[in-house]
Amino acid sequence: MAALARMFDWSNALIVMKPDTLIRWHRKGFRLFWRWKSQPKGRPPVPEELRKLRYEMATSNVTWGEERIAHELLVKLGIRVSPRTVRKYMPTQDDSDRGARHSSQRWATFVRNHANAIVAADFVTVVTARFRFLYVFVVMEVGTRKILHINLTSHPHLTAVPRSDPV
Repeated sequence: MAALARMFDWSNALIVMKPDTLIRWHRKGFRLFWRWKSQPKGRPPVPEELRKLRYEMATSNVTWGEERIAHELLVKLGIRVSPRTVRKYMPTQDDSDRGARHSSQRWATFVRNHANAIVAADFVTVVTARFRFLYVFVVMEVGTRKILHINLTSHPHLTAVPRSDPV
């Protein structure tokens, strides 16, 4: 604000407003920003009928793989589908024994048993009040929940670390 005050005669542009008005504008700006940021990206979802058809083709023809199913859909029905999309909706072994219990321990049990030896790391972005992005890196001990390392930057980039030992 001080830099802007030096650039032009601000006394003519002075506006008196309530603090509530400024807060309301700021909240509206955040809502608009997150609505823009949260718009869906990527391809639209595959229709339910096509998912069911692919699942039915895979279960009735167990020797067919994703390539064959994608090719059959293209040749016979004229529906162009990627083999990876077919794989996404193919039946798995877990589909046959949904209610069966596996003998291995669950993830929560594993974490509880080994919490003192596990270190968790996370890299997140934070938006400031001025709509700038900050990048935060955190490393934490799971057992004690003690923060081992934290770092924050506004411009992450890879830097080459000079090697001190001869190669």
